[in-house]
Amino acid sequence: MTIFNVISLAGGLALFLYGMSIMGTGLEKYAGGRMESILQKLTSSTWRAVALGAVITALIQSSSGTVMCVGFVNAGIMKLNQTVGIIMGANIGTTVTGQIIRLSDISGGGTLMEFLKPATFAPILAFVGAVLFVFIKSPRKRDIGQIFMGFGLLFIGMGMMTDSVSTLRESELFVRLFTTLQNPILGVLAGTLVTVAVQSSSASVGILQALSSTGLVTWGSAIPIILGQNIGTTSTSLIASIGTSKAAKRSAMVHVYFNIIGTVIFMAAIYGVKAAVGFSWWNDTMNMGDIANFHTLFNVVVTLLFLPFTKLLAKLAEMTIPDKPGEKQD
Repeated sequence: MTIFNVISLAGGLALFLYGMSIMGTGLEKYAGGRMESILQKLTSSTWRAVALGAVITALIQSSSGTVMCVGFVNAGIMKLNQTVGIIMGANIGTTVTGQIIRLSDISGGGTLMEFLKPATFAPILAFVGAVLFVFIKSPRKRDIGQIFMGFGLLFIGMGMMTDSVSTLRESELFVRLFTTLQNPILGVLAGTLVTVAVQSSSASVGILQALSSTGLVTWGSAIPIILGQNIGTTSTSLIASIGTSKAAKRSAMVHVYFNIIGTVIFMAAIYGVKAAVGFSWWNDTMNMGDIANFHTLFNVVVTLLFLPFTKLLAKLAEMTIPDKPGEKQD
């Protein structure tokens, strides 16, 4: 891998992250104030709250759902128990980005298939979006333009990253690195640190999907990384809770406990079964679709597992950040 590949990788990552950012911002602006009112009204049922969190997070393509929960609790608009379901659903919503990115794996011939490939439609979307954003005065159409630009830039950046890492398949160091990451502790740590660095589990999953193009990402090395990414994403909520009320800090801790406990349980189950009967596919390579599907599966399974224990999650958060003796609860 040459210095030019590194420069291309850095540029691709920058476009990818910027595309995700402006797409999410455009979607939030297009939704206007409706998102906040919906979040407040539809949280009486845990199932509805989970579905709401998943839909909102999928639409805005970011972890803003959990951040908004912290903000609403801090403002006294929502109670802690109302946010638990939304936070759980938001984890499912973040997996949509990976499912979109897997479109890069589309293969086949013909004019139609060529247009369905991100390498073709991404520049078109970015161009159309730029025209709407720069030359149209209507705020709504400018928001749509921003969404299109972000979506296009996301895929252009993804393509640059994929191309820049293509030579890594010939690197012995890179091969050894991914062999090392089959150690579950190191893999989880790597996934956590990368996600904390980029402040987005969707972005870190996208980076892993780009690396999968080398053919060196196996199930054994990718699974702990993906699990670690779900721990790393809780840093966004923790940062958002700095300087907020005690109740808002508890809301952030619900996110932390949900992801950490879910990861530990999932790891114990996977590695327990692997030790007992083994997995014939453990050393097989993963493609973009495999990574997206596992990320979605993990979050759906953990959410279903925790649905009966939403009050317990809230209680754990309250125990972690207790009220002082004689202090009135938030």
